[in-house]
Amino acid sequence: MKQTVTKLESQYMDQYEAYERRRQRRKKQLINRLIAFAVVTAIVVGILTSYHFNQRALYAEKVREYEQLQAELQALEDNQAQLEEEINLLNNDDYVLEIARSNYFFSKKGELLFKLPSESSSN
Repeated sequence: MKQTVTKLESQYMDQYEAYERRRQRRKKQLINRLIAFAVVTAIVVGILTSYHFNQRALYAEKVREYEQLQAELQALEDNQAQLEEEINLLNNDDYVLEIARSNYFFSKKGELLFKLPSESSSN
């Protein structure tokens, strides 16, 4: 019992089949466009994400470098202040004479100098 269906040839059926083919082709084109858009969007998002993380890493590195340079600057400013203070003290004749007396055993006339061991060396 085999049944076969015979197709009727008519202008209406030809138009309907042409309509269905166009509809299927449009649907396939839409799907292809959506896939292409999704791929392009995924690539752009990937590139932007990579760029963002690279920028964050670069920023963190620059912050560390800035903090290190700030610490170095502070140390140099402290050293400069100390050296300026030493320059001011060296311009004072009494201070220079005191250094000469204590370090190089210069004495005034009739004065005897004795170097005693300091407390830190006796421990």
